[in-house]
Amino acid sequence: MRESSGLEAKAVARGAVMSRSKLSKIENGNTAPSVTDVDCILTAIGVSDAVKAEYMAAAREAATEITAWRLVRRLGYSRKQQQVQALESQTALLRLFQPSLIPGLLQTPEYVRAVFARKGLSEAQLERTIGARLARQGVLYAEGKEFRFVITESVLRWRIVPPLVMVGQLDRLISVSRLPGVDIRIVALSASQTDFPGHSFSIKDDRMVTVELVHAETVMTDPRDIALYASKFEGFSETAVFGDDMRALIASVRDELLREQEIC
Repeated sequence: MRESSGLEAKAVARGAVMSRSKLSKIENGNTAPSVTDVDCILTAIGVSDAVKAEYMAAAREAATEITAWRLVRRLGYSRKQQQVQALESQTALLRLFQPSLIPGLLQTPEYVRAVFARKGLSEAQLERTIGARLARQGVLYAEGKEFRFVITESVLRWRIVPPLVMVGQLDRLISVSRLPGVDIRIVALSASQTDFPGHSFSIKDDRMVTVELVHAETVMTDPRDIALYASKFEGFSETAVFGDDMRALIASVRDELLREQEIC
């Protein structure tokens, strides 16, 4: 398919955000492509929707993929961010539930640094990774896309950065929440719940769910699994505050941090 498209392998590899050697191994049958690899390669080649659907269905027969973080580290966290960016650029509706951290698309540079500084990267690797994550955020301003974030209130209070840095991060949430395609909701600690947060996950359209575990990233493409996560997302979304009430809740946490600094 790549040869019939007339595209050179290096151009397709670049478009699919993978090395030329990896594409070569996939083409020669020496490496089995993941669902994400297939998606990115087909998009880079520019096949029709019908052809893409056929090949994606074949790739999804292995419905669950697990990639250990040690392999991501070997690939490079900056390259991983570029792969995620490629997927997000192809996604019309992104739903993300986060009970642990501020979502990457909403993080300030200081918050991004705090997250990746814990991974033992060199300064050069850290700077590349920060830049790659911040580059992803441009998709928030793209037309025709919808982003729905559901965050637990505990995320607003989790001290992985100094209080004043967190103040800036909370202001960032309030600002981004006013973008036309962005919906941010907060599950208040005081709200009655019938479910448990568990772990973070993101749903890209109705085709893929990504879950980040302690040791690995898991990708699921079985429609039954996607429906399960979509239901969980909607359940928390319905109990969360949004709009002006959401911004008031974030502002109250921010003001608590500011008062704390005045006392100190």
